[in-house]
Amino acid sequence: MSTLVPAATGTGGVNGVALSVLIVLFLLVTVMGFWATKWRQADSMESLDEWGLGGRRFGTWVTWFLLGGDLYTAYTFVAVPAAMFALGSVSGFFAVPYTIVLYPIIFIFMARLWSVSHRHGYVTPADFVKGRYGSRSLSVAVSVTGILATMPYIALQLVGIQAVLEVAGVGGSSLLAKDLPLFIAFALLAAYTYSSGLRAPAVIAFVKDALIYLVIIVAVIYLPSKVGGWDHVFSAAEAKMAKPSAANPAKPTGAYIPNAQQYWAYATLAFGSALALFMYPHSITATLSSSSRNTIRRNAAILPAYSFVLGLLALLGWVAIAAGTKPIGLDGKPNAQLVIPQLFEDMFPSWFAGVAFAAVAIGALVPAAIMSIAAANTFTRNIYRDLIKPDATHAQEAKVGKLVSLLVKAFALIFVLTLDKQNAINFQLLGGIWILQTFPAIVAGLYTRWFHRWALLAGWAVGMLYGTITAYKVINPATKGHFGGSLDMIPVIGKMGYIGMTAFVINLVIAAILTVLFNALKVDSGKDETIRGDYFADADDPRVEKNVSMDAHLTTGTP
Repeated sequence: MSTLVPAATGTGGVNGVALSVLIVLFLLVTVMGFWATKWRQADSMESLDEWGLGGRRFGTWVTWFLLGGDLYTAYTFVAVPAAMFALGSVSGFFAVPYTIVLYPIIFIFMARLWSVSHRHGYVTPADFVKGRYGSRSLSVAVSVTGILATMPYIALQLVGIQAVLEVAGVGGSSLLAKDLPLFIAFALLAAYTYSSGLRAPAVIAFVKDALIYLVIIVAVIYLPSKVGGWDHVFSAAEAKMAKPSAANPAKPTGAYIPNAQQYWAYATLAFGSALALFMYPHSITATLSSSSRNTIRRNAAILPAYSFVLGLLALLGWVAIAAGTKPIGLDGKPNAQLVIPQLFEDMFPSWFAGVAFAAVAIGALVPAAIMSIAAANTFTRNIYRDLIKPDATHAQEAKVGKLVSLLVKAFALIFVLTLDKQNAINFQLLGGIWILQTFPAIVAGLYTRWFHRWALLAGWAVGMLYGTITAYKVINPATKGHFGGSLDMIPVIGKMGYIGMTAFVINLVIAAILTVLFNALKVDSGKDETIRGDYFADADDPRVEKNVSMDAHLTTGTP
């Protein structure tokens, strides 16, 4: 570690060495993205099973890197420590317990979703909902919610790249200086995602995760020693959080340790986020690409390694406080989202700062690719085929999926370039509230057919409406804008809590009450095309091979 001396940059100019390292590593993964077409090459990429799910044959380690690259995004790298830096543990550290709670949950239900999806050739969660409940309306509701929730998530990956470029000194008032690098990154991402599909992020995820592990481990060992040790880090964080808030001097800046009034907020935010994360289409896409149900369970057992790294990453936000990091954008305004890139540039030599910048930038490429593919799969299967062209061939589905993946990324790029970054964050928070409302239809359906399809649809609608209106009423104390957070008072209990969790409970109550009513009135509950054995099928089940090869008409069959 003796060679790691602070860089002499950070004055607002271009960090040439760091930028060069970033560009070299970026080009490396771009080459890997295009080469991925030949990795585990199929006879044809003209189906969503091959282009959108990688042939459904990723093993334990490929799935582990893919899921890690999918769930732990560039925005995670930027936003979690930024929240710790700006507001403290309630806003930032809740991400650590929620990922710990998450993996036992997916260990229980995700293998069942994998089995029934392989048995029937389902590509998206909305496919399963349609087959389970015989309801195209409920399927469309789930698919539209998934797409809407995913779009701002993709935009935030580009925000992560922007943060790195800004700290590296790439910016200014002209299009060439400010926007062209992001256009180039978008074009390269779009090109190799179009050609290689899910194989591209699967390959790149190896590099992305290796860089992130390297950077974080070096940072947590080296940086505290440069700022006075962990005792000083925690003392500095405690002192900052106790200071009066700039937005509201009557309140402290943040929470060093959650107090009794914040317990409900912390707990509901963590638990609700845990329930929501694997409802996102990109999480399920990465899961369905695996080769067996046991692959899913093995991953649920080893993915907590990422939670450990996430905890270390979160603490870097407090290291930045002790280091006196000043995250100032090129516009001269404070921007907490820049704190980690700025910390790295201030404290590391330029070459290692470039490696850290590359970890964040490449950390944006992997989830952005998977998210765009997942949104494309969802649109193609559940809107294009179900509502527009029911007789679409698999080649036509693949073509539409590729085109939609380009449009999704283009929308995210336009969103980032034309709107304030805070809007992207606000809509991502809203997306988490929305996607949680699909949980009853998807997860409950894996275990019981008791819920009525129209009751689930009504519960979803009420949950979406309540969550959206309540989130709209939350005012950001700094900007005075709407959608200023995801916490509000919980009805009846009277405690501050996660809006998405309150909407979820209302959703379930409505669905349960209406199910009893509709069943009493003998309202048609739809046809269930699944059977009990479907939820335990594995890759060697002959019924799986028959469905995938005959019903999906794949030339490669199952591995």
